[in-house]
Amino acid sequence: MKERMAAYPPHLDIDVVGFGNALVDVLSHQDDEFIEQIGAIKGGMNLVDGHRSAELYQLVGERTTVSGGSAANTVIGVNSLGGTCGYIGRVADDDLGEVFVSDMHRLSIEYTTPRAPAEDPTGRCIVFITPDGERTLNTFLGASNGLSSSDVDLDLVRRAKLLFLEGYLWDPPEAKAAMRHAASEISSGTKVALTLSDQFCVERHRDSFLDLIDEHVDAVFANHHEIMSLFEVDQIDVALDMIQERVELAAVTLGADGSLLITPQERITIDADPVARVVDKTGAGDLYAAGVLYGLAQGYDLQRCGMLGSIAAEEVIGHVGPRPEVSLRELAAEIV
Repeated sequence: MKERMAAYPPHLDIDVVGFGNALVDVLSHQDDEFIEQIGAIKGGMNLVDGHRSAELYQLVGERTTVSGGSAANTVIGVNSLGGTCGYIGRVADDDLGEVFVSDMHRLSIEYTTPRAPAEDPTGRCIVFITPDGERTLNTFLGASNGLSSSDVDLDLVRRAKLLFLEGYLWDPPEAKAAMRHAASEISSGTKVALTLSDQFCVERHRDSFLDLIDEHVDAVFANHHEIMSLFEVDQIDVALDMIQERVELAAVTLGADGSLLITPQERITIDADPVARVVDKTGAGDLYAAGVLYGLAQGYDLQRCGMLGSIAAEEVIGHVGPRPEVSLRELAAEIV
């Protein structure tokens, strides 16, 4: 068992460095019948190729386009809380790539990943939002799929208090190797966090996720479906017992029942706001992670970290899109 999270040494001057698929999100409201008609798994992340992505894009009428990607959403949430951030993820030298890079630089997020040539286009995620607020992702990874170890800015990684790895990026072998490379090159004192991202992602990579957790990971972020899938059990209490024995910290979201922050010594319950307005669940888990990570980087107690996670998640589910529309720091002024 690794040591409990402690104070960070002064050479770690970036709160969170995210590592993930750099994508642009195309958001559209649709009904359940539409999801069935296109053959997608509702609530899941469906990987598609460029041709299928273009087909789905043509089916969309009214749409909203924003730069996205799970770990990128998280670091932007940390930034909105007042944290310092960096990001590693690959876009192309094309129009969508320029949108993504401009967003990062506008927010003063350190982003140095070399861009792919325009013929290897920036990835995009077409998100269909049903009336219950559930989101169904149809992801063309594009340039993000080609991220390799040579693209990783190790100077950036070595300045991070927390290196946040996105499970979605575990699909391409080169990107998987790049994530392992980054996790093995961290500075003394840096903590590594992993988000499991998606239940179907867990089913594809269960064994290698467990290996990564045992070798490098200090904190795991997951929802209750993902954590049960990781251990192939159908009872949440059993899964919680198993993750409690494995990592320093597990942050497990439970939908309307709130969330749990679990260490080897304790379990802390964070209540959800029962009146939170659900418009679009896109980015809810990403922003919950942002609140918790920001709190950890500041040395807050876990109750306070969990409350920040809930505030950030509740803001993002109240509107379309995966990123905060108002200052999270102002929303959480009594806590930060």
